[in-house]
Amino acid sequence: MSINFWFSQISSKQRILLFSTLAGMLAIIALGIFLNPSSKLEESIDFGINMSIQDIAPKLGVTGKGLARELELPLNVSKQKSVRMLDVTHEELDHAIEHLLSHRDSMLKYYVYAALVFLGLIFLLRLGRPDGSDIENRRIWYPQTIYVISLSFSVIVAGFILGKSPNPMEGTVKIFKSMVGLYPDPIIKVIAFVFFIMLAVIGNKIICGWACPFGALQELIYKIPILRKIKKRKSPFVFTNTIRASLFIATLLFLFGIIGGRRGFVIYHYINPFNLFNLDFETLSVLLTVVIVLLLSFVFYRPFCQFICPFGFVSWIAEQFSIFHVRIDKEKCILCGACIEVCPLEAAEGLVNGKKIPADCFSCARCLNVCPTDAIKYTSIFKKSIAKRSN
Repeated sequence: MSINFWFSQISSKQRILLFSTLAGMLAIIALGIFLNPSSKLEESIDFGINMSIQDIAPKLGVTGKGLARELELPLNVSKQKSVRMLDVTHEELDHAIEHLLSHRDSMLKYYVYAALVFLGLIFLLRLGRPDGSDIENRRIWYPQTIYVISLSFSVIVAGFILGKSPNPMEGTVKIFKSMVGLYPDPIIKVIAFVFFIMLAVIGNKIICGWACPFGALQELIYKIPILRKIKKRKSPFVFTNTIRASLFIATLLFLFGIIGGRRGFVIYHYINPFNLFNLDFETLSVLLTVVIVLLLSFVFYRPFCQFICPFGFVSWIAEQFSIFHVRIDKEKCILCGACIEVCPLEAAEGLVNGKKIPADCFSCARCLNVCPTDAIKYTSIFKKSIAKRSN
């Protein structure tokens, strides 16, 4: 069904809420622009190999250890000597500086993330299903067009326009890099991490499903209507999550020098697909990661999110405590399997079968308009108890 027909069916209250939501999104983004005008490193600063690590690092927002890692030097190397005395060339210094500057957070992006999550949450809770709509009309519920618009906005604005940083993946990794001493402001990294986790807890991985630019790009590619028979095959969650968790643990072991004996080594640095948004493929492995993941996205649902993303793993844990999520009324459920069929992962199957720890749910809304008995809804964990108190 077209989005125009859906719009004609929603109530006047929902239309007011829709326009209020759009106005709220603009207000959030406008606030971000007002509070965080774009700032760039002063062009007057001239970095040279006659400067020491302790002279350069503070201007780049990293510690001496952080700059040493970028220069591929031991973390305990002398920070007072000029980098020339440490056998660093002009080209190596320029490359390190360019990479560190690409990681400088665009503070406006946090507001964009919040605005997109706000849209997704209101749509899933109140706007997707027209008020008073009968179950026979369920096919018009939760039109995917709005989801596609949100995803496209994320890719274009939160991705290519505002650059790769910040993003949920780096928000997870940087907190551990701070523990090794690569960043001078661990509290700020903790706050950024908590921000992303809070958005994940508000709604089932809604930050990943509606706002993350690389997740959005994978989703858009997956939605291209080709190879549908292959797309019906789902990778077992136990398998994908084991790989994702193992990579996360291995990263921590390497980062803290427990394996390899070199503190500060970050595996994700070599497979960071968010570099795409800066068109910065500093290593061949980064380019290969982007190409392979995007090609796999034609047949597999969000392969990077499923197999690699550290935030995907951490937010899966946080997802178990989500305030808003998909819920199934077991009294109404007739086990027809309609929701399981349309779910791109094993999340719906886990809910139907009552698994205590279900698979990732990206709040994509695919399952919300297929149930013939109206047994599945996106709602609050408090709704049942509130309903009881009101009776």
